[in-house]
Amino acid sequence: MTTAFDFKATTLDGQERSLDELRGKVLLVVNTASKCGFTPQYEGLEQLWRDYRDRGLVVLGFPCDQFGHQEPGDAEEIRNFCSLTYDVSFPMYGKVEVNGGNAHPLWKWLKSEKAGLLGLEAIKWNFTKFLVGRDGKVLKRYAPTDKPESIRKDIEKAL
Repeated sequence: MTTAFDFKATTLDGQERSLDELRGKVLLVVNTASKCGFTPQYEGLEQLWRDYRDRGLVVLGFPCDQFGHQEPGDAEEIRNFCSLTYDVSFPMYGKVEVNGGNAHPLWKWLKSEKAGLLGLEAIKWNFTKFLVGRDGKVLKRYAPTDKPESIRKDIEKAL
């Protein structure tokens, strides 16, 4: 059986990391962008990370440039933006595609586990979120319009 912990991803620093390192944690996996109307959600995501990391939550940010070219920067530009603008300290990964033939395997799997609106798998926009339980299974998918603070109860239940 496949779980989120079976995947690897490259960090913003260029290090390939196995998500197996996070086994037993609750994950909130988000496709992010620096120039999006939803970009202020970084603040809420960082707050969730700070509030719940000691209880086992890990927020994982995956920059994506597939929607309106809203993440045009390279890894250093993304890191600087996130750090200086939103004081992001949760783990950030290298830029990925979330749709299409070149979609990152983790994102292909996430979409297959929890379809979106009308049963469609495709990610519709930046800041789509997936909540993954301690067992590595997808618990819930959230739309870009779902603000981080609105999913606190689900996170607390998963923890």
